[in-house]
Amino acid sequence: MPKVLLTGATGFVGGAVLERLCAENRFALAVAVRSWGYPEPANYTVHLIGSLCVDTSWVGALDDAETVIHCAARVHVMRDGGAGPLDAIRAINVDATLHFARQAVAAGVKRFIFISSIKVNGEATVNGRAFGADDKPAPEDAYGLSKLEAEQGLMEIAAKTGMEVVIIRPPLVYGPGVKGNFASMIKLIEKGLPLPFGAIHNRRSLVGIDNLVDLIIRCIDHPAAANQVFLAGDGEDLSTTELLRGVGQAMGKPARLIPVPAGLLQCGAMLLGKEAMAQRLLGSLQVDISKTCELLDWKPPYTVEEGLRRCFERSN
Repeated sequence: MPKVLLTGATGFVGGAVLERLCAENRFALAVAVRSWGYPEPANYTVHLIGSLCVDTSWVGALDDAETVIHCAARVHVMRDGGAGPLDAIRAINVDATLHFARQAVAAGVKRFIFISSIKVNGEATVNGRAFGADDKPAPEDAYGLSKLEAEQGLMEIAAKTGMEVVIIRPPLVYGPGVKGNFASMIKLIEKGLPLPFGAIHNRRSLVGIDNLVDLIIRCIDHPAAANQVFLAGDGEDLSTTELLRGVGQAMGKPARLIPVPAGLLQCGAMLLGKEAMAQRLLGSLQVDISKTCELLDWKPPYTVEEGLRRCFERSN
């Protein structure tokens, strides 16, 4: 069987990819992790590589690998008085990633799948125009910029060496065990608190973890994926109001939404210095996955309703 090497297998996305690959049993599977606190697995090999940096040695882990799925990344940087946020994130997401890719080339890897972010495109869409895979990048924060720089470096390596690179940019990913803003939203609905989001008419694209994993698996050996950028998504855009109602329905606990005008919420957020949070809740971010679907002959296997239901069914 062809060998796949997966990084970030203890993370949210990487863990779901690992579960799916094990279930399919179509590939010889290896994972590269910083540490491993579980019993020795029977159906894949674990390689301890330590911290992800420019000194990381991938010898052994890359042996005989035909495909790499690189999910590992640094998302947040604490204000610790050290290097600036961009420098700290760039060290892992750019420098360490390109160091890894060069070693993958030397080891004979044929395809390198890189999990990037829709933040490479930007933070918001306007007038109903969705982001496209081939749009001019416009990252606005350190994380988005680091992912763009990694993408550019990987494509340069592909052009010089012949190793195929596949880039996947997901928007917000939801699923069992999700953290961050989506988890905070779930907790508010669980508590039954009234929320002032009953009259929000924005449009936002999401991707369920099962849909994202299905796309990643499709990119392992589809010939049309080589050296392409793909946007991921469920193929359905929701308003914040619709999303909250959908989450409540999936939980069996309807969301209590108060129809406060979006303009008032925007003003309140500005006064409180919460503009970024307001953008996520009130603004639009749409992705066009038509290129993904057409080139890969793929469509999201689950609707948003099904994805939310699966999320909570699998959490119980």
